[in-house]
Amino acid sequence: MSRSTSRTALLAALSLVTAAGATATVFGTSAGAATAGCKVEYQITNQWNNGFGANVVVTNTGDPVASWTLEWSYANGQQVTQGWNATITQSGAAVTAKSMSYNGSLATGGSTSFGFNGSHAGTNAVPVAFKLNGVACNGATDPTQPPTTPPTTPPTTPPSPGGKVDNPYAGARMYVNPEWSAHAAAEPGGSRVSNQPTGIWLDRIALVNGTSTTMGLRDHLNAALAQKGSGELVVQLVIYDLPGRDCSALASNGELGPTEIDKYKTQFIDPIAAILADPKYAGLRIVTAVEIDSLPNLVTNVAGRPTATPNCDVMKTNGNYIKGVGYALKKLGAIPNVYNYVDAGHHGWLGWDDNFGASAEMFRQAATAEGSTLSNVHGFIVNTANYSALKEDHFKIEDSVNGTSVRQSKWVDWNRYTDELSYAQAMRTKLVSLGFDANIGMLIDTSRNGWGGTARPTGPGALTSVDTYVNGGRYDRRIHLGNWCNQSGAGLGERPQAAPAAGIDAYVWMKPPGESDGASKEIPNNEGKGFDRMCDPTYTGNVRNGNSMSGALPDAPLAGQWFSAQFQELMKNAYPAL
Repeated sequence: MSRSTSRTALLAALSLVTAAGATATVFGTSAGAATAGCKVEYQITNQWNNGFGANVVVTNTGDPVASWTLEWSYANGQQVTQGWNATITQSGAAVTAKSMSYNGSLATGGSTSFGFNGSHAGTNAVPVAFKLNGVACNGATDPTQPPTTPPTTPPTTPPSPGGKVDNPYAGARMYVNPEWSAHAAAEPGGSRVSNQPTGIWLDRIALVNGTSTTMGLRDHLNAALAQKGSGELVVQLVIYDLPGRDCSALASNGELGPTEIDKYKTQFIDPIAAILADPKYAGLRIVTAVEIDSLPNLVTNVAGRPTATPNCDVMKTNGNYIKGVGYALKKLGAIPNVYNYVDAGHHGWLGWDDNFGASAEMFRQAATAEGSTLSNVHGFIVNTANYSALKEDHFKIEDSVNGTSVRQSKWVDWNRYTDELSYAQAMRTKLVSLGFDANIGMLIDTSRNGWGGTARPTGPGALTSVDTYVNGGRYDRRIHLGNWCNQSGAGLGERPQAAPAAGIDAYVWMKPPGESDGASKEIPNNEGKGFDRMCDPTYTGNVRNGNSMSGALPDAPLAGQWFSAQFQELMKNAYPAL
């Protein structure tokens, strides 16, 4: 797969914008010994109750600069609450955004972008006056009204010679699954999020064609065509039915036995590929999240590791995870409008030194198995169906308390990363070093990692010890970083959006909020899903979670089934708040 544009340029030029979003474009020049000038595009990307998201594109139209400072003022009392790709401060109505070490240098005509979330009191007018390094930018366009529909994304770049665009989320809306949307809308308060895009989980053969109670793949693609209209639309699929699936857990076990690789190929992947290759759907951008949680198990849960599981040793020995993923990537990657993103776990699983590099090597092995090549991988997805915080603001991995490193805290436990954003960006760098395309992008599942509500810390913990410092300031309120099933206190995270940070193609809701991770007690079923004690709120834990309580909600149904109590919990604790 060939790509003609660098990701740095894309992040600069393809900042998030809505079809009817509030925008202002401001130009300015200044005469003198050195010519200065600027173009600023301020775009409201999403708006809810008393909050909003915005993206700002800064273009230098004057002489090159080594760093930049952008200033503007709000007229309606807006407050910036969280930002990225710039250091943003506010005093009264005046806002100052300063460049980071990696995006300060701007050549003549060079651009960069940053984004933030903010609050408003009902009126949210777009600023029309900006200064870049003290130079006024004049001549704003008239802003339009903020959006009331789900966020869309910026104009896309032309496809590469291989037919694929660099970031499929750029310039596209995302498919809203009508089945999930109906469940969400039926919940009290659910209409606030029922128009959000979520992933479609193909986790057994029957779902390819659909059942008497569920839509099949063609049903979803036909519905996507109806939603698409004249614009671009992304459909998100989770490909999830490997033989011996999820060898280290029981709640997400699958229908195929460890040796049924041929059945996986001919009855699952081949029919999916045949449907996706139908010319009728050539105008859709189809994103696949390939085999969640499987490959990392071959690194962390095999012989020689304290969390070894016999089933994982079986799958490593027979090679069917590697073969299955390679086959899926080859078949699906050959379709011009399909974009494969391989699952890469999350920081609380693979962030340790002995897991990180070995997992990246395993991803490369799978991507080149069964005749596949690295070009069939468009990117990677992290935190799928998990709860790891997107960004921890109150402590850094480099911090120490009384001479003790944050890495030595019980929570971090020698991990190299404190959150998903830093992990995703580091994993991307590692994968590129192993030969993956230099412009691969990462997806982060933010469907359940908001950790808001009254329990959300507003500052660091006490400096009594490194543990009080970390535990008092961390957003992620799980009992242990290894807890993964229907977590109590969790909240909806960042809304789906394109190009939110360097190297990140999108934040996505790949796991549909409100769909259970697993049953809290044994429930007979014909889907191959077992009972995992990590879904039992009375379970006192195991070596994988430091022998801690599971933190799971009670009375949960089978994995994938609607769990009203969880959905209400996620809405209550959403961050940004609903």
